[in-house]
Amino acid sequence: MPDEPKTLDPAVRPAATAGDSPAPDRARPAGTESQASPAARTLPARRFLVPVTVGLVLAALNLRPAITSLGALLEEVSEGLHMSGSVAGVLTSVPPLCFAVFGITAPRLARRFGPAAVVCAGMAAIFTGLVLRPLAGGTAAFLAASALALMGIAVSNVLMPVIVKRYFPDRVGTMTGLYSMALALGTSVAAAATVPMTDVLGGDWRLGLGVWAVLAALAVLPWLPLLRDRDGTSGGPRASRTEAGSAIPAEAPLQAPPRVTRSRTAWALGAFFGLQATGAYITMGWMPQIFRDAGVPASTAGVLLAVTMVMGVPLAFVIPRLATRMKTQGPIVVALALCGLGGYTGLFLAPAAGAWIWAVLLGVSNCAFPLALTMIGMRSRTGAGVVRLSAFAQSVGYLISIPGPLLVGVLYQHSGGWGLPIALMGGLMVPQMIVGILAGRDRTVEDEC
Repeated sequence: MPDEPKTLDPAVRPAATAGDSPAPDRARPAGTESQASPAARTLPARRFLVPVTVGLVLAALNLRPAITSLGALLEEVSEGLHMSGSVAGVLTSVPPLCFAVFGITAPRLARRFGPAAVVCAGMAAIFTGLVLRPLAGGTAAFLAASALALMGIAVSNVLMPVIVKRYFPDRVGTMTGLYSMALALGTSVAAAATVPMTDVLGGDWRLGLGVWAVLAALAVLPWLPLLRDRDGTSGGPRASRTEAGSAIPAEAPLQAPPRVTRSRTAWALGAFFGLQATGAYITMGWMPQIFRDAGVPASTAGVLLAVTMVMGVPLAFVIPRLATRMKTQGPIVVALALCGLGGYTGLFLAPAAGAWIWAVLLGVSNCAFPLALTMIGMRSRTGAGVVRLSAFAQSVGYLISIPGPLLVGVLYQHSGGWGLPIALMGGLMVPQMIVGILAGRDRTVEDEC
């Protein structure tokens, strides 16, 4: 009898029948990347796109309220827990510390459980931490509950670019802009609404902080249907399958992820991420207090922080889309840094008189964060590379940012004013501009490893 014709794996047979896959691809061994056409690889995953989109938005909304709600009530929390200025500075340094320590674990967790499952667990950790934090009777317990919430934020921070790269490989700029916009919205709403909600709830800062647990509970739900989608997480053995649920072309099993520690671009991106995070967390932790010390009412100081954060809502959607259309992102880096210099100069010279202008300028400057996230997705050609680069850049970056808020608190306490701390903040804009230009060059980490 003549030999029977060879058949493809059933998962890709519809694509072959439809003629979407070129003939050479049909002859390749099962398990390779080119085994299935783009249509075959992406069609089964369309059932996941709606929950992923909703999950991205809700997750992003929860990535900052645990921090900015505390910033708005820092004075009340410090008095309630009998914190000194230095201890309050330590408290504002906890977020980047947790992001650095726990963020580095995200790639390993994603390989084992899948990125969606890890993000789901991260949202659950945020919810639990926000529930426990108002119940704390002392500083240590408050820090521990905050650390739990921040642990969930840390792994979700790292995996957001990975989720986007995996499920929306042809819309990285758009989807990065969408969740960056949601992140900025959650940040600003928490900053603006925490003090008024606390007043409505009887002036108890514990209730004002705890109410944000409701939003975190909602963020868990969209990720539950995605717990089954565990393949193709980061270039491991399972990433080469074409089972239903694989959302982007899987990588070849033998393709090793890049060693990003050998890449100058990765180090520049980590430094850029760290310096922009330093400015962001100093702003979120201390800016309301700067305005309050200048004579601005507490509620207005919270709204000013909200203005700073809300600037990221439109710009976080525009900047990633613009960045993906540019060969190099250096011009955007420079423009954002100049806005930061202008804002800090205003805070130094006339904090109350031009408060709204300085809030707007610093809000524009803080949009270096969505730009950094976008560059993470652009500086690697593969999903495995994005996982490694995201974990590396964010962990290194948050390590760099740890001393900033603490140093501001120490300088404020010992100098008796905000002149020296604000001068420090403005001075950091210069190195941020330099490393941002280096990170924005048109190259990938694979080119340097």
